[in-house]
Amino acid sequence: MSVYVSSLCLLSVPYPLLHHDPLHQFPVIRSNKPRLHNTYSLRLIFNAKSSVSSSTITHQRQSLSQTYELFLREIAGFCESNNLNEAFYLLQENSHNAYVKEGMGILLQACGRQKDIEIGKKVHDMVSSSTHFSNDFVLNTRLITMYSMCGSPWDSRRVFDNLKTKNLFQWNALVSGYTRNELYIHALNIFVELVSAKDIKPDNFTLPCVIKACGGIADVDLGYAIHGMAAKSGLIGDVFVGNALIAMYGKCGFVEDMVKVFEVMPERNLVSWNSIISGFSENGFSLESFYLLMEMMGGEEGLVPDVATLVTVLPVCAGEGDVEMGRSVHGLAVKLGLNQELMVNNTLVDMYAKCGCLPEAQILFSKNNNKNVVSWNTIIGAFSMAGDVYQTFYLLRKMQMEGEGMKANEVTVLNVLTICLEKSELQSLKELHGYTLRHGFQNDELVANAFVAAYAKCGSATSAENVFHGMESRTVSSWNALIGGHAQNGDSLKALDYFLQMKFSGLEPDCFTIGSLLLACTHLKSLHFGKEIHGFVLRNGLERDSFIRISLLSLYMHCEKAPSARVLFDAMEDKSLISWNTMIAGYSRNKLPDGTLILFRRMISKGVQPCEITINSVFGACSQLSALRLGKETHCYALKASLTDDIFVACSIIDMYAKCGCIEQSQKIFNRLKDKDAASWNAIIVGYAINGYGKEAIELFENMLALGRKPDSFTFVGILMACNHAGLVEDGLKYFGRMQNSHGVKPKLEHYACVVDMLGRAGQLHDAFKLVDEMPEEPDAGVWSSLLSSCRNYGAFDMGEKVSKKLLELEPDKAENYVLVSNLYAGSEKWDDVRKVRQGMKENGLQKDAGRSWIELGGNVYTFVAGDNMLPESKEIREMWGRLEKKISKIGYKPYTEAVLHELEEEEKINILRGHSEKLAISFGLLKTTKGITLRVCKNLRICVDCHNAAKLISKVVEREIIVRDNKRFHHFRDGFCSCGDYW
Repeated sequence: MSVYVSSLCLLSVPYPLLHHDPLHQFPVIRSNKPRLHNTYSLRLIFNAKSSVSSSTITHQRQSLSQTYELFLREIAGFCESNNLNEAFYLLQENSHNAYVKEGMGILLQACGRQKDIEIGKKVHDMVSSSTHFSNDFVLNTRLITMYSMCGSPWDSRRVFDNLKTKNLFQWNALVSGYTRNELYIHALNIFVELVSAKDIKPDNFTLPCVIKACGGIADVDLGYAIHGMAAKSGLIGDVFVGNALIAMYGKCGFVEDMVKVFEVMPERNLVSWNSIISGFSENGFSLESFYLLMEMMGGEEGLVPDVATLVTVLPVCAGEGDVEMGRSVHGLAVKLGLNQELMVNNTLVDMYAKCGCLPEAQILFSKNNNKNVVSWNTIIGAFSMAGDVYQTFYLLRKMQMEGEGMKANEVTVLNVLTICLEKSELQSLKELHGYTLRHGFQNDELVANAFVAAYAKCGSATSAENVFHGMESRTVSSWNALIGGHAQNGDSLKALDYFLQMKFSGLEPDCFTIGSLLLACTHLKSLHFGKEIHGFVLRNGLERDSFIRISLLSLYMHCEKAPSARVLFDAMEDKSLISWNTMIAGYSRNKLPDGTLILFRRMISKGVQPCEITINSVFGACSQLSALRLGKETHCYALKASLTDDIFVACSIIDMYAKCGCIEQSQKIFNRLKDKDAASWNAIIVGYAINGYGKEAIELFENMLALGRKPDSFTFVGILMACNHAGLVEDGLKYFGRMQNSHGVKPKLEHYACVVDMLGRAGQLHDAFKLVDEMPEEPDAGVWSSLLSSCRNYGAFDMGEKVSKKLLELEPDKAENYVLVSNLYAGSEKWDDVRKVRQGMKENGLQKDAGRSWIELGGNVYTFVAGDNMLPESKEIREMWGRLEKKISKIGYKPYTEAVLHELEEEEKINILRGHSEKLAISFGLLKTTKGITLRVCKNLRICVDCHNAAKLISKVVEREIIVRDNKRFHHFRDGFCSCGDYW
């Protein structure tokens, strides 16, 4: 036998390619030589003649064995160092040698691991062109696996289809490849072909892959069938099959079946425990996950958690926001020496971030010396989720400086895009878009959709539309991004227009589309379109979607249809905290404070714990009612529930006490705040303003500036309101001038309205009218109505007529505007014109709001309507007023009948004045309270001169403080005087 044949015999010992990794077989030798043949001339060995001595043959065999080992070591070394090109060159140089097959197998495995499909294809060409290897079972199995690991399962299928004969290894490789690439339907189809083959039966490698595919498509019925097949074939006791069944049932949500499989397993390994822990966590059984972890650690198997265990449990801690449990798992990781594992470190960073512990997350990230792209994505996502724009973009830029191997990918881009919500981020958004285009990420549907939404939210509708129109194919998600972006950015009409275009394209809306459309209708206050969408929801069975239900509640509340919202709310079986908040806030927004308080009490009785949003709405209701006792009770509740640390809640408390006339209590709350931001300064300044303490408000404003706090638009509304109510015209004009010049705050419509009202109240009507003419934007009805009131007060009839026309042109359907015009004519005793105006009101179906006052006594709110004699206590109230009128008449009270703007006899006017709602409320309060108790009355309209005069004198004769809050400000009556100084 020749040396060549003998050598082949020596090398024909089967190498266990399928079960052992050759990288572990030989130690890696990194040769300093560029090529193997510079050290050993393989050609000389194989060209040896047959006429050699036995000692020479023995020597050649030893040399050949050494060459074989060295060749495999060098191939393995190149693969381990990611130098696959060098490994391929080495294969090419030795392609004529028999042992090159082993090298091909090693390189194909490395190509799969490193996802280097180009080198893999070159090796494939070598295999295909070789008559020896083209049908080799082992190499073709490796090729199928390599392509699937590189994300090209279609190439795997091509290799499989070209095989003349197929064994179970190739079938398994293809099924596994499809499952790995989440092509579950294809995996199941191949499995059907496999079981149809007569000579091949699935084994304990096939079934786990197929069971995973069943879980991937959430087809539990098919999973049951495979489970039965495993039982019938005797593979049910295999630990890998059992583990796959546990994972499948967990993903399908069949927890009981998952537990049954786990309990009957004859053998469990660590993967079994990890699978069931994961199953419980995925299905919301967080505590059970932790119990299982403890049971595993204390079990007879002596199993110790591994990386997979920890990265399964830590997300449970994150989902529950349980940072203490997370810290315990962190400690376990340190104890087991797993905290430095990259996957564990990344998951710990994610856990701390989602539990609101960003400093801990950042420390762990900083200490990680082996960061990968996932590490950067995790920390960037954490700051993005926290709303920290600066830090998010800072980390993104820092990541880009880490080198080629650490570049942002699609996940990074998606994490950053969620923070792009304001116009200030538009430039950074464009830079990110440029990076995306350079790296080809724009073809990713999720990335493209996210850019559409981000541009819309940042106010660049044109850019959003450009990205949208540049997409090759548009799915429902793409349309949702555009529609939702416009709806959230306030461009509701465009959102509705794009919805119509979506319908014309043949696509049907989903729940997200409907939610965006309802938001658009809410912004437009379009009840008509909103009802149409509601009808679509009902016809398509979408009313059970919680997001849509809450959007419908919000729509009806914003359209001032509280009864419709209440019907929907009461019909909801599972009321979430968000739904309660939507209703409670809606009642408060619609000036229905009683509804807010009733629903809040019901919420508490149902065991639903309120949050900061709820409490803010309840404080708002107490403010509207000037219900001090209810406000105090709510304050106590907020303290017990630890809700007062929130700055918005603190501002609501300040506002509530101020609007109940307790400005001293507001000041105490303000003084206790550790961190006084602009919102808290605004709340206290406005509080002093509405209570008529103009100089105190100015002093607070100056203190704010001295402390380096920057005033905003709301601050100047407060300070101008303070100057207005206190008659500090010069100060008001001074601060109005400084707004833009000194503080860079551009005056808005509400600031001009304050100044116009301030000038009008002071009788400077021509200056007020001139300011209206010079305003940079069109004045609204509020500006004109304020000026009209001043015209009536100062008898400026001609100017008042001009203002009346403007007002009725702007808002011809508001009853209060006609009342103002009527009062203008009545003040000049032009009764024919008064009748014309009132006739116009009737023709338009409008009715004047009756004067209403309310008073809180003993936690209950009592409401009084002007002229109402049907109350149970009406007789006692009239008698009380009769006694009061006698007393105050002795010290100077005379009915001010000019306040009655009707063409009536003097006595009739006096009787009308006696029935004014604030007089009824004050009389009732005196009847029901003891001496010394302060009365707090709230009125929906401006207090008239007669009631103002009477209240001053009543406070003196009954020796009590009476606080009346009208629709403009507070009046504190003490000892015959009012805090407004008769300027209101």
